[in-house]
Amino acid sequence: MQTQTVTQLAATGASPSSIIFSVAGADNGNREAALIEAFRQKNGSSQGKVGRLLRSSSLRYGALGFAVFLVAWYLATDLLKLPRFNFLPSPVLVFSEWMSREPTHGVSIFTPIYYEHILVSMRRVFLAFAIAVLAGVPLGILLGWSRAFHNFFFPIVELLRPIPPLAWVPFAVLILPGVETPVVFVTLLAAFFATVLNTVLGVWSINDDYFRAASCLGYTRLDVLTRVIVPGSMPFVFTGLQIAMGVSWFSLVGGEMIAGRSGLGFLIFDAYMQVALPNIVIGMITLGILGYASSAAIRRLGDRLMAWQSKGRNSQ
Repeated sequence: MQTQTVTQLAATGASPSSIIFSVAGADNGNREAALIEAFRQKNGSSQGKVGRLLRSSSLRYGALGFAVFLVAWYLATDLLKLPRFNFLPSPVLVFSEWMSREPTHGVSIFTPIYYEHILVSMRRVFLAFAIAVLAGVPLGILLGWSRAFHNFFFPIVELLRPIPPLAWVPFAVLILPGVETPVVFVTLLAAFFATVLNTVLGVWSINDDYFRAASCLGYTRLDVLTRVIVPGSMPFVFTGLQIAMGVSWFSLVGGEMIAGRSGLGFLIFDAYMQVALPNIVIGMITLGILGYASSAAIRRLGDRLMAWQSKGRNSQ
């Protein structure tokens, strides 16, 4: 009985000192067993998550996929030297250059210039993403909520949305001042339209029963907006934010290649001009890692904020 009580305390996040006091009145034989059981319950959750991750089939298949990719890359470039692949850098050359303290082409994890390019690109992406979210989510809510607003503005959005971000580069360079502003503008375009469209779909996906219930309860239009539309559209909004973050990175690379003087896109283009082929692959892999990490962070935030939705599905 004492062990069960302590286990319940540990499961609620009680501190070790409070757990110890809770078993202070127990006899010596049960006290040690109670403490062991309590700390096992308290720490088992995080250890269990790590263990499940290591035993998961997704991790094994993911590792196998990476291994197959690296082996195919090595065979095509280093061992078989296939036509049109023999001039590409092998994975051995790329990773040895990436990890070198004295890289041949001046870029590795030990060179400050590498992190300067990363920080510049991250600053541009996050700034463009923030602007796209702050402008795109309200616009998407209005487009999905107001029929008059939708009829007026949505054709303009649909006309501009298919235009590739790189097509805006000449106008951005001519109209916007400096070097930084055109790159940020080109980066935010794709993220903006992805955010707007998914927010509109999120508003349209809300069941009409919620609007009828809000009308019966006497909700004002502001109440409907804050209590029905905004929460109901959030799952689609966060899906759009993940897409927006991904497209921000590849829009950034195009802008940095054409109008930038720093950043990972500029690093890749400069490496191409100097025939520093390992640096091209290093820049590409770095972009992939940063893009995956930033999208995963948004997905994790969305899962935490949308926990009510999964609980609602589980309770049905």
